[in-house]
Amino acid sequence: MKPKIKTLKNGLRIVTLVMPENPTVTVLAMVEAGTRFETRDTNGLSHFLEHMCFKGTQKRGNREIAYELEAMGAETNAFTWYDYTGYYAKARAKLFPKLLDVVSDVYLNSTFPEAEIEKERGVVMGEIDMQQDMPIRNVGNVFNESLYGDQSLGYTVLGPKENIKKFTQADFKKYRDAHYIAEKTVIVVVGNINEAEVVKQVSEAFKSIPTGKIISKKKVTNASGAQIIVKEKKTDQSHIVVGLRTVPMSHPDSDAISVMTGILGSGMSSRLFLKLREEMGAGYYVRAGQFSSDDIGDFSIATGTEPKRTTEIISAIMGEIKRIKTERVGDAELAKVKEYVTGGIYMGNESTDAIAYHLGSEAILHQPLKMPRDIERDIRAVTADDVLRVAKKYLKPEKFHLAIIGPHTGQDFSDVLK
Repeated sequence: MKPKIKTLKNGLRIVTLVMPENPTVTVLAMVEAGTRFETRDTNGLSHFLEHMCFKGTQKRGNREIAYELEAMGAETNAFTWYDYTGYYAKARAKLFPKLLDVVSDVYLNSTFPEAEIEKERGVVMGEIDMQQDMPIRNVGNVFNESLYGDQSLGYTVLGPKENIKKFTQADFKKYRDAHYIAEKTVIVVVGNINEAEVVKQVSEAFKSIPTGKIISKKKVTNASGAQIIVKEKKTDQSHIVVGLRTVPMSHPDSDAISVMTGILGSGMSSRLFLKLREEMGAGYYVRAGQFSSDDIGDFSIATGTEPKRTTEIISAIMGEIKRIKTERVGDAELAKVKEYVTGGIYMGNESTDAIAYHLGSEAILHQPLKMPRDIERDIRAVTADDVLRVAKKYLKPEKFHLAIIGPHTGQDFSDVLK
């Protein structure tokens, strides 16, 4: 399987991947517009607009979109992230023309009815409340605020309620007209398809997409936010994220950082899982993760524990970080982690919708279209010396940031990252 990308004269990009043995097809429209294109005053607009695109078009009412798709056994959803927004539908391969018709209609012709805007405000604010009620999720937002401060990567995707309350139909139309243009759009079609026919039909379906001046996302400055942010909340468990900035996805050190991340906190045999859960009995979950875009990246470790053990647990995490910076990883552990990481890549890209998302996010960020086998090749090339080198290079104590949600009024955590 090899993906292909075709750029039309108007700048629209079409990515296709033929999977002849797969019974389904996914149609995904992605636009280079998300939280990183917002200001403090417009934060939350990208996500709210995503909701509103399902509330009616020029030829479909607000209830007809979901009904029509589900009546053909299709699955549909949308998502908003910092760098992009996407709309997709997935069904049996023979239904491709119908899926394309609905997805293109939603993407191009949404009307943002004022009555639906007023109703959807409550839905979005309910989503914000739900996130606030889930500290295991919200602590990631607090960490981003700590790491990036008052710039777009430090905002939440959902935005604050005060913004949601004020957005108007004019705001949605202005934002859509500025960003939902051919030059910033990628259409991805993956499944049991005829590539030439797909390109022909997508070109026809999106022939009316406007063109315009590309508005670039806001650059991330070197200035960081507060190094430690503790959000007071009465909980039975404190949720913790510790981490720092690293490198963009195309950086030569990115693969070695991925392997280092796996060693520390991917799976039940990772160092942090064995230390915090198996040895210390400190809590249920611990994981390490890597976020990367075309211009920025960060590394983080997240866990939850009894509030009284918070300082102890952060110290244990920093101990494992010190260890990976000073001890060369053994051959057996390195081989195990490579297998785990590459296995996860393949299993995470089994379905047409998962592969469509993967290819779409690469294309929207103007990266090479890498399939799992390409990523596996790069991961397997990482050596123990590479892991030790990037650990020493990036895991510097003075660079770490910390976010905590829990009952910690008056507690000082200023010394825990040393």
